[in-house]
Amino acid sequence: MRKSLGQLLKEMDLVTEAEVQQALAMQKQKGGALGKIFVELGYISEKDMLFALGAQAGMDVVELEEVEIPEEVIAMVPLNIAETYQVIPVWFEEGVLTVAMADPMNPAILDDLRFMINKEVQGAVSNPDAVQAALDRYYRGQVATTDSYESILNEAGINEADFEIHETGNEKVDLEKVQEMANSTPVVKLLNLVLLQAIKAKASDIHLEPFEREFKIRYRVDGILYEMMPPPAHLASAITSRVKVMSGLDIAETRMPQDGRIELNIGSKPVDLRVSTLPTMFGESVVMRILDRSNVNLDLERIGLRPRELKVIRSLISKPNGIVLVTGPTGSGKTTTLYSALVECNQPGVKIITTEDPVEYDLEGIIQCQVNPDIGVTYATCLRAILRQDPNKVLVGEIRDLETAQIAVEAALTGHLVLSTLHTNDAPSAITRLVDLGVEPFLVAAVTEAVVAQRLVRSICRNCREEYQPTDEELYELELTRDKVGGKRFFFGKGCKECNNTGYRGRIALFEIMLTSERLREAIMGDISTSMIRRVALEAGMYTLRDSGLLVIYDGVTTIEEVVKETVVSN
Repeated sequence: MRKSLGQLLKEMDLVTEAEVQQALAMQKQKGGALGKIFVELGYISEKDMLFALGAQAGMDVVELEEVEIPEEVIAMVPLNIAETYQVIPVWFEEGVLTVAMADPMNPAILDDLRFMINKEVQGAVSNPDAVQAALDRYYRGQVATTDSYESILNEAGINEADFEIHETGNEKVDLEKVQEMANSTPVVKLLNLVLLQAIKAKASDIHLEPFEREFKIRYRVDGILYEMMPPPAHLASAITSRVKVMSGLDIAETRMPQDGRIELNIGSKPVDLRVSTLPTMFGESVVMRILDRSNVNLDLERIGLRPRELKVIRSLISKPNGIVLVTGPTGSGKTTTLYSALVECNQPGVKIITTEDPVEYDLEGIIQCQVNPDIGVTYATCLRAILRQDPNKVLVGEIRDLETAQIAVEAALTGHLVLSTLHTNDAPSAITRLVDLGVEPFLVAAVTEAVVAQRLVRSICRNCREEYQPTDEELYELELTRDKVGGKRFFFGKGCKECNNTGYRGRIALFEIMLTSERLREAIMGDISTSMIRRVALEAGMYTLRDSGLLVIYDGVTTIEEVVKETVVSN
């Protein structure tokens, strides 16, 4: 068992118990690393702290100021990776590269580096200032973004013939050749470049797409796909194989879709990549969903809810039982909304269990179950087991079939609050969807507390936002006239470096919240048509997605174009 830093310093006769307690009290009050607090208080020197951290982590201590690092060792770790992970390569002996780490308490960095540079790596302890000084000294004049596909290939002296895949007599891929290609230096560097650029751009997905004469790479940023400079087509199979190696997939299987996961730590932040492969005419198409915790705010107050909507959502998730549904197409932010609600509910006296496909983010204090249909663990079977675990609140990733819907209804009737999603265009359609699945209308009316429909629209870049007067045609698209918008201000983004000249930066959600009133329950048990349900909800004061979009436009947060694209007028 690893000893605490305070215990190690006491054993080294550098601090007393009273000094340890004082440092711990200061850490609790203002945060920060305990070692730095000991140094600030004057109890130990910087050198003492490094030796103690090294002993704690089981690593050597490197004083970078006293080491001369060969150029060939520095070249083993590209600048963009060294800066991202705050490491400096020190020496390479017997096939093992030793790197000095600014954060020795994060051993996951070493796992990432093994993937990134395709070498065995071990850590050594240094301090952040020394690592930064070494980065400035040894990488002086280099620019992290200068790597390109061409420069990487030219540097390695690679040509197309090196990446030909040979077929055997049994029409199977030459696995030895594929493995060699996947682990080759240029392929490793190329994929690192793709991943780091995508994460830096805050992309949500990376698409690797093989075609007959080209290999496309596209990033999805703020819901829009952008095409990147394509690498040489002959590298398609090698790059795809590298992704499969990193995500633990079978590189020999190219005829069946596969799913996997890659866990990285970029700059001490955990980043998960959800990998999906799909066989096509010209090779395997790969999509990597980037799940970057540092880029997601699981906070109800920061997802775009207006004060009135926030109050309603908080009242809904505090209910003891019932069903609350969140609807919208894929990629509309449903999971973020539900996770934010669960984080808000997560108190010591509340037991929360989820069943998801897949589990996207680990939520501390919440029990999360992964659906696995291959072994019979479906939403329905998982939900049945969850109800025997005595939960207060349950999240069902999606209600897809009658069996799951019936168990969710049963859970709501027996004193549980069930949160789930449906794929419908608006809130009223969710009710008819449940009935279409086979749930009795009287049960839908009895258990449904609310339906929340949502869409994501891009936010105007704050750095280049400008006011303008919309044309009559733009107002007509919103079914507005100049008389109706008298005094309202409209904005757009003209484009700048911060938003990559798109005029947009980030996204915000629009919400349509339909509360189940007594009048609406009567309508559900009577005329079950979507138009009737919508009419009753509007009469009760429901704001539609278009209404929500107009308010966000008037706030100067988004544009007419975005709201028109994502919403329709409800009649």
